[in-house]
Amino acid sequence: MSDQATLADRIENALPQTQCTKCGYDGCRPYAEAIAAGAADINQCPPGGAEGIERLSAVTGRKVIPLNPVNGLERPRAVAYIDESLCIGCTLCIQACPVDAIVGAGKLMHTVVPSLCTGCDLCVAPCPVDCIVMYPVTETTGWAAWTQSDANAARERHDFRSFRLKRDKQENDARLAAKAQEKMEKVNTIDPADAESAAALERKRAIIAAAMERARLKKESENK
Repeated sequence: MSDQATLADRIENALPQTQCTKCGYDGCRPYAEAIAAGAADINQCPPGGAEGIERLSAVTGRKVIPLNPVNGLERPRAVAYIDESLCIGCTLCIQACPVDAIVGAGKLMHTVVPSLCTGCDLCVAPCPVDCIVMYPVTETTGWAAWTQSDANAARERHDFRSFRLKRDKQENDARLAAKAQEKMEKVNTIDPADAESAAALERKRAIIAAAMERARLKKESENK
């Protein structure tokens, strides 16, 4: 493991793992990597607040500076609440939640599990019927309102969600690839009756081949 990767790990361990993206990065890990690379300051995490900046200062050796208001303010911890009488079951909030704290199914009402909610509020904006609100559940802010065990649990849920989404995508891609291969094999067994049918068959073969090639290139780029 490189020194930079080791530093990124230590920085990530000092973050609250709310995965709120208020830092300007897509989660705590990317923010940690940006700090380690010198591309981000240590004062961009509102959930961590002033104590969070002190923690990051201890890890990085950088000077303690005030929280950047561009990223938000240090506030009491809040959890999301869904007004079930208004919920239309669109699942957009479930897709937005980075820690799988929302349960429900398509066209059925959803609900938030308060003990799992990190207060990231990423579910609020996607809701098309504005049925989600954030309720403060503490008077304290920053790490005084959020424990290390809370952070560890949230990180585990986030990592498992990332793993699950990647696994589901791979399984879906495999199904599509198998389906395309099946179509190609079926096309190759057809004996065209005339030149017009042969031309149509060749166009279909080319379309399937192009789709298979796009899928192959996409998989290669994702594996790099």
